[in-house]
Amino acid sequence: MSGVRVSVRGRRVYVGNGSGSPAPDAPALVFVHGAGMDHTVWALPARHFARKGFRVLAVDLPGHGRSAGPPHASVPDMCGWLLDVLEVCGVGSAAVAGHSMGSLVAWEFARRHPQRCAGLALLGTSAPMPVTPLLLNAAQDNHHAAIDMANAWSHSPAGRIGAAANPGTWMLGVGERLLERAAPGVFHADLAACDAYRPDKGGVSCPVLVVAGDADQMTPPKAGVDVAARAPSATVVRLPGCGHSMLSERPNEVLDALVEAFGRFAPGGLL
Repeated sequence: MSGVRVSVRGRRVYVGNGSGSPAPDAPALVFVHGAGMDHTVWALPARHFARKGFRVLAVDLPGHGRSAGPPHASVPDMCGWLLDVLEVCGVGSAAVAGHSMGSLVAWEFARRHPQRCAGLALLGTSAPMPVTPLLLNAAQDNHHAAIDMANAWSHSPAGRIGAAANPGTWMLGVGERLLERAAPGVFHADLAACDAYRPDKGGVSCPVLVVAGDADQMTPPKAGVDVAARAPSATVVRLPGCGHSMLSERPNEVLDALVEAFGRFAPGGLL
């Protein structure tokens, strides 16, 4: 996926654009990755929407992927940074999709800046999002056990065997390598931010899509349904047999849900 490098708060930030060539006034979609990940997890939806005329911003959070660090210590800090990214990129409002930790950033963005958020897609979400001390401690020690635990718990039983919807994809291997690429301390900072986040009791007013995997051990589907209950116009899509890593386990079903949710923003009214 191609992208651009911009300067935000004096640091280099990478923003994937899905290899598209949108019109200057095209509707914008922002994609926010989860803990220890980067913009590449959004490759399929980013490319799809970019080729449909959307302006795509698949960000690498500070300290992740190609963006300079250090990582932010809290979800509200990430939210404030995301607003700065939109300002630098000249985006007035956007629909925001987030996975796992990214869903917390998206939710906080919609809550704090409702005039800037046209819609939400929350994948593998839970608010709050507690993290077991076993995982937090291993990540703090930069021990590979943290990667092993998170990677295994993020996949369904079928996913752990290696089954993939797209031929030639080794989901466990890809998940492990992504977490291994994170700089020391980044994964722990992300997990600690998730664990500490306490969402405001209020909801959001924009349209909301929640995508929940029925075999998700990290953010159980009930947690996603509870988040959806805080939005007056929420839609819940449940993926049978799918784990937390739904962007790799069920990429086509996730894309279908995003197309349904964001189709009303399409340039020309069609997707």
